[in-house]
Amino acid sequence: MSRKRKLRDLMGIFKDKASLIKANLSTKRGVSSIQVAVISATTHASASPPHDHRISAIVSAGDHSLPAIYACIEAIMDRLHRTHNPYVALKCLFVFHNIMAKGSLLYKDHISFSPSSGGHNSLNLSGFYDKSDMETRELSSWVRWYANVLERNMITSRALGSYISPSSRLTINFDKIGDKKGNTGFSSKSDFVTEMESLVCMVEGICETPESQYFQKNDLVHEIMILVAEDYRSTQYHMMIRLVELGDRVSRLKYLDLCELILSLKRLEGCRKKLNELFIRRKNDLFWEMVSEKKMEMEKLKYERERQSFLLWNVDEKLTRSVIPN
Repeated sequence: MSRKRKLRDLMGIFKDKASLIKANLSTKRGVSSIQVAVISATTHASASPPHDHRISAIVSAGDHSLPAIYACIEAIMDRLHRTHNPYVALKCLFVFHNIMAKGSLLYKDHISFSPSSGGHNSLNLSGFYDKSDMETRELSSWVRWYANVLERNMITSRALGSYISPSSRLTINFDKIGDKKGNTGFSSKSDFVTEMESLVCMVEGICETPESQYFQKNDLVHEIMILVAEDYRSTQYHMMIRLVELGDRVSRLKYLDLCELILSLKRLEGCRKKLNELFIRRKNDLFWEMVSEKKMEMEKLKYERERQSFLLWNVDEKLTRSVIPN
């Protein structure tokens, strides 16, 4: 380890200690304990992911108390936006992601809408960059990507009216979903086009992972990818239930909606290779078969409508010529 790196790590430890002292001096004991929990989970000292008990303490703190929820979100966002260290930033985002996955509904509601302004995404990390050395430069690209994935998660959840990450260990029975006789519980007014577009954008965001072989063995990045894999699996689930619900309604779609859905499914199929590389254990042939079949069905319908439109146009043209005297 270089002398510069050792000095930076030592300064990080001092910063953590100073932050802990400041938090402990607060007269608001409830807020103070939450700030200490957040700092302890996002230290400079270790490149490892936060321990499970640190995550659990922050998640459980916002189970029932609204003031505690506000304090947790404020502590995380304050820590995230003050740091220039990519490991601290990734840990903050990892804690944020765990709340989205495991927190109570009230917690999720507030954390999803809390970041309301900023840069390219509401987490305001599109410009995050630590150029200290090769490692921090590469880690910075992971920070920007991860923030974008979480932002897309929030946007998609709002579009669907349900969360992408209902739990950190989501169990899905794809065979049951594939049965068109099953009840998906969606109303006839569901906006399939908007929802599918948002879900495909979610998948595309996941596929934009930094090209970095070195960090495939990084423990923190590895844990992050486990949570992202669960988001991807949940996204598959939401897509499948919408494609099943669409069913025979395909024939009643407007032409422009049909075209948009076909384009969305083509973009989704374009992500398949990258997704298989990222999530080797998440391969799901049933999902991709359903996507392919539904896309072919819509393409056939689109072709038939265009052919009918062309035939009608020819008939109208001939009738027009027959009634207009030479």
